[in-house]
Amino acid sequence: MPATALLLVLAAATLHAGWNLLLAGARDAEAAVAVMIITSFTVYAPVAALTWDVELAAAPYIAGSAALQLAYFSLLAAAYARSELSLVYPIARGLAPVLTLAAAAVALAVRPSALQALGVVSIGAGVLLVRGLGRGADGRGVLLGCAIAACIAGYTLVDKAGLRHAEPISYFELVLVGSLLYPADVARRKGVGALRAAVGARTLASGVAGFATYALVLAALERAPAASVAAVRETSVVLATGLAALVLHETVGVRRLAGAAIVAAGTVLIALS
Repeated sequence: MPATALLLVLAAATLHAGWNLLLAGARDAEAAVAVMIITSFTVYAPVAALTWDVELAAAPYIAGSAALQLAYFSLLAAAYARSELSLVYPIARGLAPVLTLAAAAVALAVRPSALQALGVVSIGAGVLLVRGLGRGADGRGVLLGCAIAACIAGYTLVDKAGLRHAEPISYFELVLVGSLLYPADVARRKGVGALRAAVGARTLASGVAGFATYALVLAALERAPAASVAAVRETSVVLATGLAALVLHETVGVRRLAGAAIVAAGTVLIALS
């Protein structure tokens, strides 16, 4: 991988971990996610307008992805309101490629390679370490992380097909239109004042970072193979876990940090196989 591509992907991984950190540390995670969605939609709009290219054939994929993205943001807000970043993030990011691989294997009737199987086993072991085996383990956080992973796997598969019929930025701007239902729902339940209270440097930065993360990955994909880019992106799992300990003062410990590292290693194996 060229040095430029490596730097771009590492920057994307850092930003991804960073905006999740900002949301997890928010006083009202639901309102913070709502403001982030609005900000991302607004930031995407000018770029999407300049690069607009969407075929009618993309419509069903956009609708499907929008539904999955809406569920993703809803679950993400619920997870960060009730659980820890260092638990939810590694599980969500780690299990997503496993579920994607499983769905592809069933659909195409293809057996996973030995390297992919090793990656799945590594992720499973890492998730167990992240979760913990004692009675004090956060079962709700684990379930939310698994549900988020299912959404990520779902929209990944849908988007892979949908992007054959649309320019990426245009496509994702239309997908975000569906996600605007989440801010509307938060405003209905909590009042518009909750959204106003959540507007600030942290939530606005998370919205901009969400867009910048995607742009950096696209730039890296122009310079390096997709497998290499996907593998390096998984450094965000370790970054997010470390930042949760340093910034949010979560009790991470050696076990959970090691689990996050093993999860990241497993996803790298799947990406490179």
